[in-house]
Amino acid sequence: MRKRADKESIAILGGTGDLGTGLAIRWSKAGYRMIIGSRTLPKAQKAVAALQEISPETPAEAMENGDAAAAGDIVVITVPAKHQVSTLAGVKDALRGKILIDVTVPLEPPRVGTVQLPPEGSAGKRAQELLGRKVMVVSAFQNVAAHLLQKDIRIECDVLVAGDKRAARQRVIDLIGEAGMTGWHAGPIDNAAAAEALTSILIQINRRHDISHSGIRIVGQADH
Repeated sequence: MRKRADKESIAILGGTGDLGTGLAIRWSKAGYRMIIGSRTLPKAQKAVAALQEISPETPAEAMENGDAAAAGDIVVITVPAKHQVSTLAGVKDALRGKILIDVTVPLEPPRVGTVQLPPEGSAGKRAQELLGRKVMVVSAFQNVAAHLLQKDIRIECDVLVAGDKRAARQRVIDLIGEAGMTGWHAGPIDNAAAAEALTSILIQINRRHDISHSGIRIVGQADH
């Protein structure tokens, strides 16, 4: 799809894994300019090459994380929890005035099926405290099976969206819709703890009930 002039640029920091790759594919199809960031430019270039092997029709630019954060109108962080703080500390100034979508889940191998939230209460809360009020942190996508995002299928999992600014949450919910899923307002960033904790629960369900990708659905909405 040709990029429309009114579409923002979305930078994915750590876009080397299944989640970042899948989001890049889906948002590119929706018309967004995609930027893949990594700790070094060669790593970012390698990630873009891997992305285009999976989805040749998905254009993306490779940048070092700092440049990617500066170039993106909206920024997404998809790095492992152990690299969340160091990655964000390195791009803090570039994120001022922007929405940061944080997908971090604080899983601690090997006990990933046990809830282990950080002292701050959640990874999302940790990001907001680190970056300060000039950055609008929105926590989302913790409960989606990452590998499904790369496929041209309807994903049967809703997305809980937590953040202190309602307008920022709504913007992310709109992006979730453009990626083919349904997002729901889940309240302030403190509530990110619930979605993060649910990931360990879903891992347990997958293991104990032989399910490959359990997810969550919000029910009770009246038919339209």
